[in-house]
Amino acid sequence: MHVADKPHALPALDDNGLLIDPAQWNENVAQALAGHFGVGELTDDHWLVINSLREHFERVGAAPAMIRVCRTHGHDGAWVHRLFHTCLNAWRVAGLPDPGEEAKSYLSAT
Repeated sequence: MHVADKPHALPALDDNGLLIDPAQWNENVAQALAGHFGVGELTDDHWLVINSLREHFERVGAAPAMIRVCRTHGHDGAWVHRLFHTCLNAWRVAGLPDPGEEAKSYLSAT
């Protein structure tokens, strides 16, 4: 199990629903964010996406093409959207910083 049994308080979010302080992110915060954005209980598939986003951001400093995340894990291009309802929700639950206006527009539309 990825998340402790005890619920976690939601840290402060900005106007876009992103963590104001991404350093506050941990697995408990991820689950709290998932609940807040209607994603529900995080499954192994959710964690594959979250870890992929976090690893890509650490390497590149930007949002990846979500189709690449989907295909890397052997799924069709709508997989992340089905899991998180929007790709922006995946970014939010992953606890990553504001990716900028262009990326937010892309993440909201896919």
